[in-house]
Amino acid sequence: MKKLIAIVDDEPDILNLVSLSLEKAGFVTEKFEIAGEFYKFLNKNIPDLLVLDLMLPDIDGFDVCKELKKDERYSSIPIIMLTARGDVTDRILGLEFGADDYVIKPFSPRELVARVKAVLRRGEVKKELQKTIEVGNILKIDLQKFQVFVEDKKLDLTSTEFKIVELLAGRKGWVYSRNQILDHLWGNDKIVVDRTIDVHIRNLREKLGKAGDLIKNVRGVGYKLEV
Repeated sequence: MKKLIAIVDDEPDILNLVSLSLEKAGFVTEKFEIAGEFYKFLNKNIPDLLVLDLMLPDIDGFDVCKELKKDERYSSIPIIMLTARGDVTDRILGLEFGADDYVIKPFSPRELVARVKAVLRRGEVKKELQKTIEVGNILKIDLQKFQVFVEDKKLDLTSTEFKIVELLAGRKGWVYSRNQILDHLWGNDKIVVDRTIDVHIRNLREKLGKAGDLIKNVRGVGYKLEV
């Protein structure tokens, strides 16, 4: 599944340049000129990384970063600040507020793409080091042994069911569309319709038993897992 990069910048030329450069590198992008529109987007979509300008017309980029890092639904989104504010104090503040990298304008599009890839790689390494995912006191997923437990009882899941619960539990509270789940399962090789996901979710809920209620249907959008 292609990584989704959100870009927030009030300069259309820079917005388009960053988007074009990232899409040429194989990413999918969403562009926003104000933070408010980005927040609306977050209600239904979670990007794999955010490229964030600081001097926005509605909300200061530092405040956007702080708000995201305080919210457990969004705190794991990597953030690269892209700004003309090159003062050392600003750079330190950006990193202290939780930014993963800080790029100063004017910038090299190729370097920015390289930095995006580097930040995403660090996130993948961190994820690989994580051995288990626990949801409340009821559901545990062993990522190394590909096993799922409900109250310490091992479940017999198919590989598809395991991949779905791993995806949903990896970002608790985040909504995935049926198409995003399909992409996670089969990528460009998918030959099934999105309603196939409903069948897998139904079977997964049954096998999860009392933990099945953790998987919520978001009408018209897709599915999420939350306590």
